[in-house]
Amino acid sequence: MAKLSTAELIDAFKELTLLELSEFVKEFEDTFDVTAAAPAAVVAAAPGGAAPAAAEEQDEFDVVLEGAGDKKIQVIKVVREVVSGLGLKEAKELVEAAPKALLEKVDKEAAEAAKEKLEAAGAKISIK
Repeated sequence: MAKLSTAELIDAFKELTLLELSEFVKEFEDTFDVTAAAPAAVVAAAPGGAAPAAAEEQDEFDVVLEGAGDKKIQVIKVVREVVSGLGLKEAKELVEAAPKALLEKVDKEAAEAAKEKLEAAGAKISIK
């Protein structure tokens, strides 16, 4: 197999759907026993100049599904409402892959509304 350059890999990833890319990342993590999540300790150990920027009020939030709870089917239905463009299969896979980010970089009102709907369906949600 020919070795691909970074640019070629990026071009290949651009052609994947979000679900396909998510499956790739999961397989990559399993194969190489790594995680794609940024370690919190690295962020906390940032130089003093970065601390005041973090103290500003956050205007973009991520809605993370921590677990589906007992009402998994209800949660899948609400995930399809909250995350536009998901089919039943994609929503089910997303719920089963918890903890997983459902919405990224949304405003506070949208994050709170999504959290309220999902918690009403029985899901455990966190906003970051």
